Parts: sequence; C-alpha cells; structure tokens
Amino acid sequence: MKNTFGQSVSLTLFGESHGACIGSVLDGLAPGMKIDADFIRTQLALRIAGGAISTARKEPDEIEIVSGAYNGFTTGTPLCLLIRNQNTKSADYEKTKDLMRPGHADYTAFCKYHGFQDYRGGGHFSGRITAALVAAGAILLQALREKDIYIGTHIRRCAGVDDAPFSNMIPEVKDLCDKTFPVLDDAAGENMRAAILQAKSEADSVGGILQTAVTGLPAGLGEPWFDSFEGVLAHALFSIPALKGVEFGAGFSLADMRGSEANDSFYYENGQVRTRTNHNGGINGGITNGMPVVFDCVIKPTPSIAREQNTIDRSEKRDALLTIHGRHDPAILHRARAVVHAVTALVISDQLALRYGTDFLASKERI
Repeated sequence: MKNTFGQSVSLTLFGESHGACIGSVLDGLAPGMKIDADFIRTQLALRIAGGAISTARKEPDEIEIVSGAYNGFTTGTPLCLLIRNQNTKSADYEKTKDLMRPGHADYTAFCKYHGFQDYRGGGHFSGRITAALVAAGAILLQALREKDIYIGTHIRRCAGVDDAPFSNMIPEVKDLCDKTFPVLDDAAGENMRAAILQAKSEADSVGGILQTAVTGLPAGLGEPWFDSFEGVLAHALFSIPALKGVEFGAGFSLADMRGSEANDSFYYENGQVRTRTNHNGGINGGITNGMPVVFDCVIKPTPSIAREQNTIDRSEKRDALLTIHGRHDPAILHRARAVVHAVTALVISDQLALRYGTDFLASKERI
C-alpha cells in the first residue's frame, strides 16, 4: 500500500476510520513556516459534518503536533500530525462485514489485502482519513496565502441545481475560501440544500460538481510531458474518496468549440501578461501561464444509503441483499471542498519547491 505523494514536499497518510487515530506526515517543509492552530481548526471545520445534510457522526478533530514544529514554526524536519478517533461505533459494521457494500472499496480491498484489511467504517479507505489530509493541507494553505496564492471552490452543481459561474478573472476566490456552504448564488444554495434533504428523506444520496480556482500562481510551474501541472494535480485529486472526474478550464466543452473560440488571446495589463478568456484553465503545454488555474471535480453520490441494495455475501459466496445502517451523509461534496483545497495546496507547494527551492514557502514572519 502506497500512502505518500509529492517529490520535494511530500505527504504520507496513516490510520483507519475506527482505529486509535489517523494522521499525516509532511516532509520537505521549509524551516520557519508559521503554524497557526486556529487556522488549522478553521479548515477542519469546513470538512466536519454539520446539520441535517451531513452524517450524525461528530468528531472533535483535535490536532496533536508530535514532531517537526517548535515555538509556532516548522523546524524543517518531518511534521507529524495526529487526530484521535473518539466517536466510533464499530458494532454497526460487524454484522455486515461479509456483505460487500456497493460503491465502496470493500470488495477491492479484500482482493488486494486478502482479508487482512480493517473493514470497520471502510478502514484506511474511509473518508475519515481526509481529516488528517485537511489538517496537513491547512499548514500549506497558510503558507500559500502569505505568497498571495489563494484557492477557492464553489459548488457548481448539486443534484441538478446549478450555481452562478465564476467570472473570468475569478475575483470571488477569497470570498469563498471560508464559506461553510460555498456557492456564489445563495438562492441556488438553498435549492441545493432542499434537494439534499429530499434525497435523505427518500433514503438516498446525491452528488455534484465542485469548481475550484487558484489565483496568484506564477507562470512556469509544471513540466511539458509526464509531470504536467494538470497531470500531477489530477493524480493527487483522484486520491480523494468519491471523486470520479476532473476537467480543466472548459474541459469537455472544448470538443464543441472551434480553435478561434478555444484559444485564449494574450494581452498586456499594467505590464502583466493576461488572457482575454481562460478556456484552458490557466495551463498551456502542461505549464501554468499566470492566469487562474480552474478545474472541476465530479463527486459521486454517497455510496452508503439506507435503501435495500443487491450485493454478494463474500463468506458464503452467494448473492445477497444489504440494508446499510449507521451514520452517513446524504451528500458529501460541500465537505469534500476542504479536501480538494488540501490536495491542491500540497501539489502547488511541491511544484513551487521544485522550481524555486524549499525555502520559498518559509514565512515572512520569522522567529
């Protein structure tokens, strides 16, 4: 099992949903990066379950920094973060451990790990592990904001309800960074919430599309072939549970355009190179061009639903019926936004360190 991503700045994840703890290790960090516990809590709060549109499982997600930090700054050695699991109900999974939940990793995990995997709550495959990812990402997000690099996401679509689109230069990013239910049109947000609650009342779930923009990135990040900026970012994004598709800029809509429409014309603005449109999502030839990097992520409906479903009983090798009990989300895309931000921050931090050196991420506020 490989759990590490990144070349210069790397992240390793560990733990299981119902184990003692989950955690992450960030390696390759510059010494002197500021660590703000309140900012980490703010980012974790964006991921945490809340209200009727989320799971009833509530975890305090208290962070323990056990290495790599001193006096509020990184030391340059591996930074290890721990989050203790407290609100587990493992008995919910004991009775159905041999029934392979549709849409989950139960069957594929058994095939790969020969039955030695921790099946409780999905074990290492659980979305619970993303809390450790968000905590680590918060440290990188804070460092990026000091460099005037911001990551913002809105729910572009949920259960067939569309939000207003980003404008060309994406001025809305900073406003979205810490919004609990991130939409540009509040009326659309209310309709989305209603659709989520409707699915919940029918013992079902919904999915949607998250649209993310990154502003402030310099031109020149990425490589032309196998380590293209969008290639590395897509690689990392596909590690997020329930994420099933990524497109950059206009994405698949480019198939219906002519070259005269799809090409982004360059011009100068106050000495800075800009493009009049951004159909290519801020990336040309695998390399950032200085415009906002824009991408969409498809988040599938939560696979755990209370409806009866067809499946198999692995131990008895027969077809079976399954009704999932326990605490589950009718939608997860509003919580997944924080995970997308963490993964994106990791990739950007790694790309910046590869191009400019690890010390590029050091805080302006030194000891």
